[in-house]
Amino acid sequence: MLDLLPRPTGDAAFDRDIIEGNVQRLQTTPEVETGHPFLDLCVKTGLAHVDATFQGNHPKYGVKTYAGNMHDSFPPIIIAAVDALTAWGLNERAARVLTYWMHHFIREDGTIDYYGPSLSEYGQLLHTAALMAERAGPDDWWSTCYPALDRLAIHLLRLREAAKAEDGLISGIPEADTRHRTGKYFHNNAWIAKALRRWADLCEQLEACPSVPISRVRSEAEGLARDTVDAIQKTWPADPDDWWLSPQVEPVARPSCLTDGELASYANYRYWPELLSSEILPHELAHRVVESRLTAGGQFCGMTRFLGQLDDWPLTDYLYGLWALGRKNDFLLSLYGHVVYHQAEGHLTAYEQVTLPPGREIAAYCLPCQLVAPRAARLVVG
Repeated sequence: MLDLLPRPTGDAAFDRDIIEGNVQRLQTTPEVETGHPFLDLCVKTGLAHVDATFQGNHPKYGVKTYAGNMHDSFPPIIIAAVDALTAWGLNERAARVLTYWMHHFIREDGTIDYYGPSLSEYGQLLHTAALMAERAGPDDWWSTCYPALDRLAIHLLRLREAAKAEDGLISGIPEADTRHRTGKYFHNNAWIAKALRRWADLCEQLEACPSVPISRVRSEAEGLARDTVDAIQKTWPADPDDWWLSPQVEPVARPSCLTDGELASYANYRYWPELLSSEILPHELAHRVVESRLTAGGQFCGMTRFLGQLDDWPLTDYLYGLWALGRKNDFLLSLYGHVVYHQAEGHLTAYEQVTLPPGREIAAYCLPCQLVAPRAARLVVG
């Protein structure tokens, strides 16, 4: 892979001495030993970017335009950071940043203080808390974060209750950039269903008493999962070789390929990967999503095609979906493609968007893109 094409070039997001110093101070559990020295370096470099990007415990999305305060509460920052940190045993740091985020960015009504949070991100935040408990134990962060998590769960359950007046699917924002296109998106509902399951299990395991009884949370989770899969089966074409799998219930125009316009590109880049990572799909439908991406021009060397460029910051969801399906070769292609052709040669900065090779920066560095390697490579070492 390293010898295939010219690698991206461009400026480093941070002083290289700062990143190198952070790498040297890392004390991970387990040690970063994937069997591939270059991948090991990408993992360590990614982890080193967490402290470089955050301002203390305060999150930042990236640099340049992404350093603006409006981006600070973007949920994927904390979702990616906590996953990456706890994956490698950096649990104290993860607890500090998660506690800060929950305290500052969850409103009293359980909504996220951000200009365009997707419904899937609400679900992923509850899942993040469950990951934290599984990998680090409850400790002090749990009692501090619990009230905000409980409010978040209440908010999702209210949305689900209102949705049952129709088909049970919750309508909302699919992605910050497409916040004007609300609808009943499958990835949103899938992640809410998964999150409510996780919340019920977490509260039961930790003997918590959430505001909504655990039995009801579990019932709503199972009901929403069924409603979502039923809606998908009614919406997607009966022909198993038809690649266009609409990401929402509402009728939409059919694209010619996965880079044909906004909806197709966002489906390929985020909506489908998050549907996969929710793991609510039966395996035959999940494999169909992957085959559609491969058939209709959705990737290049495993990286995600978005309109006329490459955009990999949500790639971890696709990688997690591939791993769960046992598609190891597809997983390795996307992981290796990302670290080689989405990160700049030398300093390994991961820009949010790059051109097709020879790669150059289109959109600035962002932390979730930098953390693709640490998150996914943890699966490789078992």
